[in-house]
This record gives sequence, structure tokens and C-alpha cells, in this order.
Amino acid sequence: MNKRDYYEVLGVSKDASESEIKSAFRKLAKKYHPDVSKEENAAEKFKEAQEAYAVLSDKTKRQQYDQFGHAAFSNGGGSGFGGAAGFDFSDFDFSDIFGDIFGGGFSSFGGGRSNSNRRSKGNDTLMRMTITFEEAAFGCTKTINVDTTENCSHCNGHGGTGEKTCPNCHGSGTVTSEQRTIFGSFMTRTTCPKCNGKGVTYEKTCKYCHGNGKVRVNKDIKVKIPAGVDDGNQLRVAGKGEAGINGGPNGDLYLEFKVKEHPIFVRSGSDIYLTLPLTITEAALGCKKDVPTLHGTVKMTIPAGSNSNDKHRLKGKGIEDVHTGRMGDMYVILDVVIPKKLSKEQKKILTSLGATKLDDDSKFKEIKKYL
Repeated sequence: MNKRDYYEVLGVSKDASESEIKSAFRKLAKKYHPDVSKEENAAEKFKEAQEAYAVLSDKTKRQQYDQFGHAAFSNGGGSGFGGAAGFDFSDFDFSDIFGDIFGGGFSSFGGGRSNSNRRSKGNDTLMRMTITFEEAAFGCTKTINVDTTENCSHCNGHGGTGEKTCPNCHGSGTVTSEQRTIFGSFMTRTTCPKCNGKGVTYEKTCKYCHGNGKVRVNKDIKVKIPAGVDDGNQLRVAGKGEAGINGGPNGDLYLEFKVKEHPIFVRSGSDIYLTLPLTITEAALGCKKDVPTLHGTVKMTIPAGSNSNDKHRLKGKGIEDVHTGRMGDMYVILDVVIPKKLSKEQKKILTSLGATKLDDDSKFKEIKKYL
């Protein structure tokens, strides 16, 4: 069967560096891996790229290929490969490639060593927490109760005592089987079912963790919430997630905040807004008003002739930015309230105000043109 040039398969030049060859294969593996690709002939294209990479990433095999071409690996070529019909990847380690692409676990379509006995970080944990408007604005310290996993203290996270090499996989953590498909024969590596990929078994299973090496615990954690967190923000608490695997570090705990609404303040980023009601007289004549802020009461001067939706800024009376530490501002939005019930005396007063001419008002002049 005619086979394409390995350099052509990976899309690299004959003088490509090791990193260029690895990068090219990563792209093809992401595109054609049978676990993720739905393209026609994906399995065949993936096997072709896998074969090319297995040769070109090995210095000795690459030299042989450059000198003799595909004939260097035909039957009887002494290379350890099985030829076009049965290319054997069982001695080649693709785990670093697939581990990076698929997060460490992958279907061994054509081979790949297991990473089950590798040190790895524990799972992260996400918790949602509701806090008050003021707690978000100024920060606070909270004690939270979490359910998580820890390494069993009785067996030091091993799952048992009397460690010995697994007789099923002989310590490799994987078992190899041959799979025949329409595309040829593939050597498939899977996690050893007897030791779950650890490569070791134990004479006595730990009765406290039942062989898992981990136990569920419920504990209280004190967390400092910084000033300025907002609705939907997340806080990472390092090392407070689930226990690591094979001695790896613990995962992290992520807190996602839900901030309660405030009765009078509305937040927008680091700024806050307050709607301040005024009587007609206060708006018309001006006044001084006591205005509540998150930082205490301030006296604000309302100028005469104010209208609804006029906006006044109180600098630095907002919320601290959680990233920069800059203080936001507070904006007071005026709302001139029209009374719904009036006494006779009040009606007379308003009637006399109704005689006020608006001829000098610019907006009124524009409207009057169309009357």
C-alpha cells in the first residue's frame, strides 16, 4: 500500500525542529482523535499522523526514515514496527501529548501509557455564598462549612497496608490488548482494573477509607472576603479543595458571591446610586438635605430650580474597586414628587404658580414653534 511521506502527513518541512514536529502532531491529534472528531476517515487520519509522529519524534528512527524512507520500517526492517498493516505503538509514549490535549485521561486508540499513578492535583470545589450589600462593599470574615475529601490519616492516603506489585499489570498500571478494526490492528492500553492504575495492590485494605485512600470530611473554614466583591465574582481559596491524587496537592475552593439587594442603594461597578425624593417647594426654592451614604450621613445643597433626574456626584462615597483599590463615587438622583392629595389652600398656591410664564425657557420655545 502506498503511504504518504511522514513530513507531508504532519505538514512540516524536512528540517523541522522537534518542537515544530510536536506542535504539528498536537494540532492533528486535536482535529482527528476518534474520541472528539466527527470528520470522515478521522480514525484513519489520526492513525496516519500518530505513525508519522512516532517516527519523526525519535532521533534514530527519523535518521533511518530520512535515509531509507518507509522501507526502513517494513517487515524485517529490524525497527520494531510491524509494517503498514500492523503498525505497533505499544512501546511509544504518547501520554505527554494526550495528557496536555485531553487533560490526562484519553482513549488509547493506537496506544499511550496511562497516567493513573502520576501525582496530580485534587479536584477544585465551587461553593455559592450569599452576602449583604455592606459585606460586599467593606469586606468581611466568614466561617463556612464545607464537605470535601482528605487523605486518609490511617493509611496515609494509600488505601491499604502491605504494598506489593500488582500481579495483573506487573506494576505498569495498564494492561494491553489488541484491537482489530477495518483500519488495521491497534494496540490498546487501558487502566488495570485490579489496581486502578496504581501499579500496586495491598495485602490489607484500609477499613477506614475502604481502599480509596480518601475520606469525606465536614469542616469549618475561615475566609476573608475582600472589600469590593460584586455579584457573580469568585474568590479562590488555595488548597481548600479535594485531596490530591498519589500525593499531589489539594485542589482549590472557589467561592461565588450572590450579593443581596440594598433597600435604597443601587450598585454599578464601584459607583452607587441613590434616588432622593424632593417636594415641589424644595426643588423650586432649593434646600439642604441630609443624605445617607455607605460612609455616613452628609449634608448636600440642592440648588433652586432643580428638576427630577438631576444628578449630583459625591466623590469617593462609592465602593472600593476589588482589583485597583480605587474608591468609586456616589450619585444622587433627584426625584421631584408631585402630591396626589392637596388641601384647598395648597391648590390656591399652586394655581398662583400656574400663572408663571415659561416663554424664556429654551425647551418651551422649541415646542412653541410647532403649536
